[in-house]
Amino acid sequence: MEPIALKDAQHRLPELIEEAANGEDVVIARGDGATFRLVPVVQPERRPRQFGTARGLIHMADDFDEPLNDFKDHTS
Repeated sequence: MEPIALKDAQHRLPELIEEAANGEDVVIARGDGATFRLVPVVQPERRPRQFGTARGLIHMADDFDEPLNDFKDHTS
């Protein structure tokens, strides 16, 4: 596809996005010679969460709630 001038692309943006989504090559040219390509980003399909898949991976120490030795001077 021939590059489209930025000024023209501003007026046709929804149409150009649709073309890119359909796999067409969309290139936009800026006045200083820089060119940009519209590339659709495909989001991966999200699977539903399965609760309990991390069961058994996290362990709490028996003394988890006990004061730390570093702070004994600050507790009564």
